[in-house]
Amino acid sequence: MKTFKSVALVTAVSLLGAGLVGCSEEKKEENTANWTGKITIWDGPRWADDKENKYHWLEKVAADFEKSHQGVDVEIVQVPWAELNDKLGVSLAGKNLPDIAPIDISGNGVNPMFIKQKAVEPLDEYFTADEKKDFYPNALEAYTTDGKMYGVPAAMTVHSLLLNLDIFKERNVEPPKDGMWTWAEFTDKMKKLTYDKNGDGTTDVYGFSTYIKNGYYEAWPFLYMNGGRPLSGDASKFTFDSPEALSAMKDLADLKASAKVAPKEMGSGDVGGTWKAFAAGKTVAVEPWATWAISAAQGAKMNFMVASYPTKDGKPVTIGGVGGWTMFHQEEEGKKKVLAELMKELTSTDNQVLSAKNYGTFPSRVSAMEQNPFADNVQMQQAQKLTEYAVMVPRHENWKKIDEAIQQQLQLVLNGEKKPEDAMKEAKSKVDELLK
Repeated sequence: MKTFKSVALVTAVSLLGAGLVGCSEEKKEENTANWTGKITIWDGPRWADDKENKYHWLEKVAADFEKSHQGVDVEIVQVPWAELNDKLGVSLAGKNLPDIAPIDISGNGVNPMFIKQKAVEPLDEYFTADEKKDFYPNALEAYTTDGKMYGVPAAMTVHSLLLNLDIFKERNVEPPKDGMWTWAEFTDKMKKLTYDKNGDGTTDVYGFSTYIKNGYYEAWPFLYMNGGRPLSGDASKFTFDSPEALSAMKDLADLKASAKVAPKEMGSGDVGGTWKAFAAGKTVAVEPWATWAISAAQGAKMNFMVASYPTKDGKPVTIGGVGGWTMFHQEEEGKKKVLAELMKELTSTDNQVLSAKNYGTFPSRVSAMEQNPFADNVQMQQAQKLTEYAVMVPRHENWKKIDEAIQQQLQLVLNGEKKPEDAMKEAKSKVDELLK
């Protein structure tokens, strides 16, 4: 009888516990479904409307979301792209992060430092396996660490060369066939495109130019063409001092130093000046840019084409980026669910098609690409072909400082102030400390 009572008691307690758990889960679901409050989202400027408002797209998404989620208020904080990473770093230190923020498309995915400090939320529970399958694997990989999804990819970009075809025609130079060329062909054409236009004895038009600036990688595929890379595959060792990397740096620097096919400004950090020389001044025939520049050149009514970076082994290489959104740490389960719903809307198929057509980015969703957003855009079709050759810059929690150490020395190389081996020796001394 005593045994029976014990069993009965255990059974009763178990049933009570199960009931409490069930009630708890139901209560959790209820709280999750009924969450209300303010959401803070940061974003940089995107494409402008007819009133030059570069936040109109996000404002509409936010307004529609508020209508479908009564009691939810979406606050948009405008942040220039160039300031985004620094502001996030400061906010992390001050524990004042937004709920959602974009990942710059020119970067390399979610910063490992945010993951290490548990500042960002894993999102796997909010995305089914079928939903994940709609993302291209390389796009999703940029937001995945240790098997967990720490953000939602929204768009991809790739660096390519833009060629002013009017200058090619004026100089009777054939553009590269199918946009592909060797280093020898490239340098030969750059020489033919460089000339004194007005006959005053001074070069007016140059074949090539680019810039070097922290966080920007337009010039880097040139440094990759012999097989060099900044860090080892596991991001544990500095490798930009390899013979392959050093020889490529010398080749790039020699375009200005000895071949004289680039202006003295090449290698500076003047992004705007470099673009103006190509798009407005028409004083440079070829420049490397990220995908956004294609729509900008189209807006400037330029006659241009997209080409690959030159190669020495027949296989081109370029650098790509994956932009998207990430959710920062949350205490409330209900709010996390609502934030995930907003992130799904920001990265929806329809919104990715809109971005592709208006912002010059490639969708990260297969379903968006299936809508053929570039059917009437030859240059974007040309650039899209290069995505198969794209690699990402290394992912390391100290990448921002590593990048600064390298870019500073690259500027000195392209300005003729240092030899590649001396510059990379200096960079290595700083980077090695950051890799410890």
